[in-house]
Amino acid sequence: MVNPNGIDSSDRQTGTGHDLEQSVPPLERRPDATATTAETLLAADTANLTGMQITDDLTKLLDILPDAIRLRLEQHPQKDMLVEVVLDIGRRPEARFPGQAEYLSEALVSQADLDECITKVGDFGGDNRAGIERTLHRISAIRNRRGDVIGLTCRVGRAIFGTIGMIRDLVESGRSILMLGRPGVGKTTALREIARVLADELEKRVVIIDTSNEIAGDGDVPHPAIGRARRMQVARPELQHQVMIEAVENHMPEVIVIDEIGTELEALAARTIAERGVQLVGTAHGNRLENLIKNPTLSDLIGGIQSVTLGDEEARRRGSQKSVLERKAPPTFDIAVEMLERHRWVIHEQVAETVDSLLRGRQPNPQVRALSETGKVVITHELSSAEADAQTGQRRSARGSVAPGRSALNPLGGQADLGDRSAFVSSGRLGGVQSRGWRSSGQMRPLSAPSQLDLSPDEQQFEQMLDESLQGGFGGGNAAFLHEILDGDPEATFGEAGQRVGPNGEDTLHVYPYAVSRHQLDQVIRTLNLPVILTKDIDHADAVLALRSHVKNHSKLRHIAKARQVPIHTIKASTIPQIAHGLRRMLDMDDSGAPDIADLNLFSSSGSEDEIEALEEARLAVEQIVIPKGQPVELLPRSPIVRKMQHELVEHYHLKSRSFGDEPNRRLRIYPA
Repeated sequence: MVNPNGIDSSDRQTGTGHDLEQSVPPLERRPDATATTAETLLAADTANLTGMQITDDLTKLLDILPDAIRLRLEQHPQKDMLVEVVLDIGRRPEARFPGQAEYLSEALVSQADLDECITKVGDFGGDNRAGIERTLHRISAIRNRRGDVIGLTCRVGRAIFGTIGMIRDLVESGRSILMLGRPGVGKTTALREIARVLADELEKRVVIIDTSNEIAGDGDVPHPAIGRARRMQVARPELQHQVMIEAVENHMPEVIVIDEIGTELEALAARTIAERGVQLVGTAHGNRLENLIKNPTLSDLIGGIQSVTLGDEEARRRGSQKSVLERKAPPTFDIAVEMLERHRWVIHEQVAETVDSLLRGRQPNPQVRALSETGKVVITHELSSAEADAQTGQRRSARGSVAPGRSALNPLGGQADLGDRSAFVSSGRLGGVQSRGWRSSGQMRPLSAPSQLDLSPDEQQFEQMLDESLQGGFGGGNAAFLHEILDGDPEATFGEAGQRVGPNGEDTLHVYPYAVSRHQLDQVIRTLNLPVILTKDIDHADAVLALRSHVKNHSKLRHIAKARQVPIHTIKASTIPQIAHGLRRMLDMDDSGAPDIADLNLFSSSGSEDEIEALEEARLAVEQIVIPKGQPVELLPRSPIVRKMQHELVEHYHLKSRSFGDEPNRRLRIYPA
């Protein structure tokens, strides 16, 4: 098993020189403490983890060290877990293991010790790296101002066969893959194994651009770990981009493998190669995709970033400012793999969509593939910790407990069948179209459902029958592959089924708002407990709620709605009474001419005592004087914000009001109908 703390290998038997093969069983479901969305499983034929075999040639690295240090390491009980040996002039020699380091001798390293090591390795290149011929070990030098070597880092290189089982399906897809991660997390080891699999098992023409001889080892003959793949060496690191183009022009490769893309010229060369139809597999330093977005040198790998100015209509539709950041071009790499740990990789299968979501301030919902303690691959979808906490708290407060037969990550009950991945791809309506837009971005919040105790016996029986039908339709041993559910919360789709029916028997309505205040919409829906869900994707909307003045001059909206057969409901103004009347009309709820008793919390923005007092004053004036007696009433002076709330409350009663007077004595006058 790969050690998560530092070395490029699985566990080995100590004290022997034989390679160890580890059997990795098939994939399994396993709950993850941080997973918050529907769990998915990779098909067994795309992740054939049959075993891991380690080759390290450790003896050849020890032979270049001074005798005292070599003998100490040969007798060390953790020799097979060695990460690197550090030799700095005037300091004690140090050996580093996963999670710890220890000194090998009390004697200080001398210049003679360093010279002895240098004579046994190859020449140092422009990147101050050298190697040992036919091995993967790397010796890096530290020089002083005069150019003399005053320190060496002797890093153990290990070839691990079978390490890419977690992303085998992505490698076989033929799409370009970018590996991200901090130094030492195992990017080069994975790159080496990808090259071997593509060349030997998939029989493709693979060319490796090996700038520091780190992928295929030192010397003219490449290390057997790369299989049939060919290796092109680079004379100087600054010439790597030229060798990349030369490989495509001269050697007709199907796959180009590049390690450590770090300059703008190399990023442009990678784009040129990708545009010629060659599959790219490369690495870059940076823990997450967000690091590349902020890096002007490497941002072209994921499409580049530019500032654009939106038109008034588009800015209003998006609900954003007019100057925004957008992706400049299609990304060079179709897939990005964030190697957070050696056993935990985050997969972005659609880099373009992920980058667009990040630039629009949405939280992406990537796939997480991890290797469990038993050696089995567990695949989940994961939200940020803040999103996870919010949804967990909401579910607990709404339902109290999970329905019987369900788990936190398996809402359908039973075991999923490792069948065809494309057999079941759910959308916002559990249809055959992949979910996009606001709900699939993870920003959507499902309506909270009443607890089972609040339901009548008939409603409880109905919900139980619905749960059983859902489990029977999707659960069991023959269930199809569950890829992605709605907004990433399994209970948001199935557990909240009771909210599909509103207080008067209405179905839940998906509304696309246009030029209407989203804050006021949320306030009306929350206060009146309406079965309405807001969406930013008109494809998944049941109706459009728009301002009448904007719809008249917006033919594009009318054409889109007509083409999708989505009705448009208009309101005169973006006020709370108008929005409430519009939503009630859309839901076919009783909205007769006689207004009902006003809920003051609906009109109060903060719910403060002053606001409630002012609204109560207006309500009593309307209900006790204006309506029954037909007389106008003047209210007490209030602040502009509070007066606006009073105006909206008066409008709820279908009456008219007007502010008059000068600040700070400006007040409301309410007129009878």
